[in-house]
Amino acid sequence: MRTPLAALFVLTTTFGCAADVSSSFHELLDEAWEFRLQEDPLFATSTGDRRFNDQLPDVSAEAEARRADVNRDLLIRLRDIDGEALLGEDRISYLMFERQLEDAVADFEFHGYRFPMTVDNGFHISFARLPNQVPLATVEDYQNYITRLEGFPQYLDQHLTLLREGIETGYTLPRVILEGYEVTVVTHLVADLRESLFYAPFAEFPTTIPEGDRSRLHDAGLAAIEGAVIPAYARFLQFLTEEYIPSARETTGASDLDNGRAYYEHLVKSFTTLDITPDEVHQTGLREVERIRAQMDSIIQLVQFRGSFGDFLQYLRTDPQFYPKTGKEYLTRAAYIAKKMDGKLPSLFKTLPRQPYGIQEVPDHIAPKYTGGRYIGARLGGTEPGYYWVNVYALESR
Repeated sequence: MRTPLAALFVLTTTFGCAADVSSSFHELLDEAWEFRLQEDPLFATSTGDRRFNDQLPDVSAEAEARRADVNRDLLIRLRDIDGEALLGEDRISYLMFERQLEDAVADFEFHGYRFPMTVDNGFHISFARLPNQVPLATVEDYQNYITRLEGFPQYLDQHLTLLREGIETGYTLPRVILEGYEVTVVTHLVADLRESLFYAPFAEFPTTIPEGDRSRLHDAGLAAIEGAVIPAYARFLQFLTEEYIPSARETTGASDLDNGRAYYEHLVKSFTTLDITPDEVHQTGLREVERIRAQMDSIIQLVQFRGSFGDFLQYLRTDPQFYPKTGKEYLTRAAYIAKKMDGKLPSLFKTLPRQPYGIQEVPDHIAPKYTGGRYIGARLGGTEPGYYWVNVYALESR
């Protein structure tokens, strides 16, 4: 049966329009991606883009406002594109990009930039991972790394300005979670520069670095650590102990902040990608607690435990059989579980990452305030794998 010319015209026009829309959409994506790389040199490095490897991000309030303006403009232009005309992955990408822009704009308008650190993360913690996240194979790589070390004081000052703005407006972390937070900074205040985490790249150079350049790079690295990095961390410790922690709020919930209820609703939507309220999340939590409690009651009956529910919890929390004796034992068990999961992944996912991962202890300088474990990604194009961090601090609680 021959297709009428009118039908062919409709099909051709439809696909032509879809192609035009797709082209416009990809141009916008490319523009947004380039903007993000330029605005966040650390992110650019993590993607394998080497153009900004000697730079740190500008996190001043002015830069935050400028980025928000660009994101608003991108969102307007995105919505001028007919997302319904996009097909397949383009349609999915459109929706994801729209949500990312909405989140970025809303986060700025709720002054989320006043929280450049959390109880287990932050700019100063991320910066300490720099030796493991930047390329260090050429003389230029080393010089870029040293330049970034030298730039840390200014990077810190910009964050201190945001944190002080948070103090003035009541946008601080809850004081209760900051107990012991100093450990994330004190670790870097070493008397012997060779004990600094930032010294590791200078302790042993790769064979790709000419012998004639090593002494110069080594001395420049030591000078940057001694003259820039350690004094900056010392200033940050003073700020934490004398300004930030004493001024931190006594309340705990985000809803306690100015316009906090709306901010809380934004965070719920951002983290869940669902249009649900904090109350609905809370009710979900209550139902889950009820479900888990019922399962626990059935286990108590199954093992014929004698005692109350409270007695059973005490038993779980105190009996040595439920706790690792050493960090190595804990890591070994985690590695076994991870490897067992690897064998299951092909039945759950069609496409698996090519980059492998290993099991590694949470670094000592953050372990006391860190979660039980978390995946830490690696720089694209590098030789390092990703890692699942396992926290071996305070084994009696693991």
